[in-house]
Amino acid sequence: MHILMISDVFFPRINGVSTSIEGFRRELLELGHRVTLVCPGYPEDQPGTGTIDLGDDGVVRVASRRAPLDPEDRLMHWGDLMRRLSSLTATDIDLVHVHTPFIAHYAGRRFARRLGVPVVETYHTFFEEYADKYVPWLPSGWLRRIARAWSRAQCNGVDRLIVPSVPMKAALVTYGVRTRMTVIPTGLPLAEPASTADAAEFRAANAIPADAPLLLYVGRVAREKNIDVLVEMLPAVLESHPDTVLLIAGEGPARVALAERVRSMGLDASIRFLGYLCRKTELPAAYRAADLFVFASTSETQGLVLLEALAQGTPVIAVAEMGTRDVLHADGGCRIVANDPAAFAEATQNLLADPDQRERLASAARSYAKRWSIGAMTERLLTVYHELSLSAASAPTRRG
Repeated sequence: MHILMISDVFFPRINGVSTSIEGFRRELLELGHRVTLVCPGYPEDQPGTGTIDLGDDGVVRVASRRAPLDPEDRLMHWGDLMRRLSSLTATDIDLVHVHTPFIAHYAGRRFARRLGVPVVETYHTFFEEYADKYVPWLPSGWLRRIARAWSRAQCNGVDRLIVPSVPMKAALVTYGVRTRMTVIPTGLPLAEPASTADAAEFRAANAIPADAPLLLYVGRVAREKNIDVLVEMLPAVLESHPDTVLLIAGEGPARVALAERVRSMGLDASIRFLGYLCRKTELPAAYRAADLFVFASTSETQGLVLLEALAQGTPVIAVAEMGTRDVLHADGGCRIVANDPAAFAEATQNLLADPDQRERLASAARSYAKRWSIGAMTERLLTVYHELSLSAASAPTRRG
């Protein structure tokens, strides 16, 4: 098949959507399919980007400008996007897969109708939970209603919808989404975990003593990630484990404010901001070096970083809400806690004090993560693609 993917975001912009797209794209290419990805170009000094080795097979970059409200993202220029899509009309595209709800959605839907091919969209982001974080001066209830109506209209305008988790599907049903939905989480590449030597080297490179209790958060540094809960729980942990270090790996618009809060609480020596880590080397080593992975976000459509931590054998302490409910299981190397600093602190203290329990959780984590392979998830995605192609061959694709 020749699949056209279109997205308002992709590497070097680092986030879960980019990771998901690249995982499926690479797997589809390895299976012999042709994938063309149309996405924004990024300037070298763009905030929120990192060094990513892609090879750029079939990646078409579109001229873009900075997005309002979020300096890390870009808006593709409509004219350049249309020109680049028009150049693809003679390339036997079988299906259009849209990954984001902004310019990519409208361009992808329009182009698919023009070609007479199906259009599928992945609902990656729970916008109802994000809206008031970026426009805090408007009433939250009003913004949520707009987000629901916007999502409903977009989701009902495509031929099939991919959602990363069962709770996300349930939420969209309550919105009034009628389009058929298929749950397909983002899978993990099956790779050897980082070694103990890699972990030791990571600690040494970051001046973290080998015996210091190490907590890790990986993800965007943004209000919706609820990192404040992790900061607020640390003083209680330090009472029983005074050498504990919390690493925050990632970038985002809330970093300056969060760092100021850390300073005001006198936690500079215990909380460190690392920025983005190289996904191929530094990030696996960071997961392996950590004693515990801590995650308080309540708005994830899946929570891929949880699986990444589990695959490295790092026990997880997290809130099980929205998409993370699908990932977190009591027998899967984790401890599920309430969205509360005291609950996080208690679970963290208990596990730091019990290395045998941590080792049991680590073993369970590695076994559990193997169920989430990118290969298995890509086969499920291909099933959707083939179903849509067969339907398109037997009946005209609706226009509009």
